[in-house]
Amino acid sequence: QSHSNAGSELHLSWISKVQVNQPAVLRRAEQIQARRPVKKEWQVAWLLKAVTFIDLTTLSGDDTSSNIQRLCYKAKYPIREDLLKALNMHGKGITTAAVCVYPARVCDAVRALKAAGCDIPVASVATGFPAGQTHLKTRLEEIRLAVEDGATEIDVVINRTLVLTGQWEALYDEIRQFRKACGEAHLKTILATGELGSLTNVYKASMIAMMAGSDFIKTSTGKETVNATFPVAIVMLRAIRDFFWKTGNKIGFKPAGGIRSAKDSLAWLSLIKEELGDEWLKPELFRIGASTLLADIERQIYHHVTGRYAAYHDLPMS
Repeated sequence: QSHSNAGSELHLSWISKVQVNQPAVLRRAEQIQARRPVKKEWQVAWLLKAVTFIDLTTLSGDDTSSNIQRLCYKAKYPIREDLLKALNMHGKGITTAAVCVYPARVCDAVRALKAAGCDIPVASVATGFPAGQTHLKTRLEEIRLAVEDGATEIDVVINRTLVLTGQWEALYDEIRQFRKACGEAHLKTILATGELGSLTNVYKASMIAMMAGSDFIKTSTGKETVNATFPVAIVMLRAIRDFFWKTGNKIGFKPAGGIRSAKDSLAWLSLIKEELGDEWLKPELFRIGASTLLADIERQIYHHVTGRYAAYHDLPMS
């Protein structure tokens, strides 16, 4: 996937007259949520697939090199070996898609993954995460330092103020600068949709982020009061589809924040399948940002294999 997006340019006409039909979006969201996502016998296969989309995340003030080490181990061995054997899936290289950490912890993560002999990418948040309320100069420096430390994906936050005041060109320019600071690293742009005021703004911000060269658009930081919701996702996915029709470029999607249960993850997978089709169901174009989700998926797989629910000590380290 090319991520230099040399041809990206600002087409304000693509967003100027857009009005999102909120009742229609809410109806669609309810429709999808009411469905049973996956037949029983396919559930485990889909849950294993879901694991491969996870950006396994820790973004806490008390992160230390030892819990980063544990996170990286879990990213490499997300499901207990004996469970994978029982499903005939061991040795298939099932890992999470990436690990995601704060900039100051990138070195720890790179070191831990190297020691484990695996090439799972390290993603770093940046640009004054989560609020984005720092000077542009330091926001750009943060990207460059994370890349220098070995992050190959950067999850930036946009400046919500620019969206709320309708400064679309300024938003485009900032994201272009983020893109440039990333160099070869992939740019995942967090819209913080819970703070954008309207679904119409969500659509416009999505379009601007893609025009400016984002490889992914992401719903939330996980720190807002409202995180990944279906209505917001539907609007972002429609924007991705419109952008694809206009440019031929496929941009990835990453919901994050509040995705905690195995059942939730299946609902997200079926949403992507419905809205964008199977070709988006690969780690290059779909990620789930999560910290506790993996533990629940492993619990469900344990239950499927053994017929009972795991006691706390059966599945350590999740």
